[in-house]
Amino acid sequence: MRIRNISLLLISLSVLTACGGKKKEATQQKPGGSNQPPMRVDAYIVTPQSFQEDIEVPGTIVANEKVEIHPEVSGRIVQLNVVEGKYVRKGTLLAKLYDGDLRAQLNKIQIQLALAKKTEERQAQLLKIQGISQQDYDISLLQVNSLNADIGILQTSIAKTVVRAPFSGKIGLNAISPGAYVTPATVIAVINQTDQLKLDFTVPEKYTGQIKIGQLVSFTFEGSSKQLGAKVIATEANVMENTRSLTVRAAVVGSDNGLLPGAFAKVKLSFDPDPNAILIPTQAVLPQARGKKVILYKSGTAVFAEVTTGIRDSARVQVLDGLQPGDTVVVTGLLSVRPEGKIQIGKIVNGQK
Repeated sequence: MRIRNISLLLISLSVLTACGGKKKEATQQKPGGSNQPPMRVDAYIVTPQSFQEDIEVPGTIVANEKVEIHPEVSGRIVQLNVVEGKYVRKGTLLAKLYDGDLRAQLNKIQIQLALAKKTEERQAQLLKIQGISQQDYDISLLQVNSLNADIGILQTSIAKTVVRAPFSGKIGLNAISPGAYVTPATVIAVINQTDQLKLDFTVPEKYTGQIKIGQLVSFTFEGSSKQLGAKVIATEANVMENTRSLTVRAAVVGSDNGLLPGAFAKVKLSFDPDPNAILIPTQAVLPQARGKKVILYKSGTAVFAEVTTGIRDSARVQVLDGLQPGDTVVVTGLLSVRPEGKIQIGKIVNGQK
């Protein structure tokens, strides 16, 4: 009886061991994943397409000409014709400085010149009959020429006491009054030529090759919803090192009463379209610590590829490097897909935005 119980116990242990081995084997096979189905994702097929790049940059309205009017000499203002906000023509008298002392000197020299001329005429007659030497006559002639030169210097000094508008334009606010003593450092007035305005703006360094003389740009300014145009007339000779940008100047086409020099403008530039641009949905790009990546579908496998992106709009981003026409880019389930993982295309989203 005892032998029989021992035999039953051994049989029971054998059965339990066999069951445990099968269960363990099944448990070891399960994590392998070979029986898991591929993950279903949506994809976008890369197709070259035409794409026009538009950028918006800040700008400043500037006068065609602007100058601070300074007197050339020091003196007291005896006449001031600076009316704030008034439009003046080129050559208009703006200010007159006291010149009484200069005119007195001029009058004195003119009298001396008249006497010197009579002396020179008499000595010229004496020279003909050899009444004087050639040297004596040359001295009298030198005196006449010297006085003429002094008169020219005084006339120039008197002309400098008159301040005139160098060009037609609008006068700004007045800062001096008649009777004030001014020097060449004193600002009598500021004139802006507002008949023709200019627009200055800067563009990033990468766009310098796309700026062309004669190119049209559009802009708006604060206080008006009207859109105005301007034509590029010149660019700076170099890129600014601190901002890595190029300064561009354009001539404003047309006019607006509310447009004043110094006003802020929003400038919109449209460049020539790229007929073979590669654009993909924005959500397909995975930001990385260094660079950016996309997931490609290749023969049922997920392949991570680094890309270089350009500009973007509300739904698409331009890829400059890393993709070729015909590549299939995964656009859904990006956080669940693993490198070299098995995936299956559920839907192609081309044409949807």
